[in-house]
Amino acid sequence: MERTVANGDWFSEDAATFGDRLAAAREAESMSQSALARRLGVKLKTLRGWEEDLSEPRANKLQMVSGVLNVSMRWLLTGEGEGVSEPTLEDGDAPEVRDLLLEIRDIKMQMSRSAEQLGRLEKRLRKRLEG
Repeated sequence: MERTVANGDWFSEDAATFGDRLAAAREAESMSQSALARRLGVKLKTLRGWEEDLSEPRANKLQMVSGVLNVSMRWLLTGEGEGVSEPTLEDGDAPEVRDLLLEIRDIKMQMSRSAEQLGRLEKRLRKRLEG
């Protein structure tokens, strides 16, 4: 599946996940994962889960993330609004690099959906075995 990203759409819902936007905003502030986790009062494992799209922060932590990283909550959730600029690629291969990054994100989202489906199937199987 081949997709291209138009200017301004780099962090849109179609091109990036919440975790992608969170990591980009953190990196734009030159902040490490551990430094951000400390500022937010969460475990490093929790922050990594957010950036890997394994979980999402509650509303109060989302508001803190937004303030600490100087981006809007709306941008973190959807890619619209006040956020960070799209990455600049100085290479002549920029379109190919973007396509590769999008393909990686697609696979990451598919894996996340598959993991959720696996969890649901496992739960159903356990109920059957117990009943």
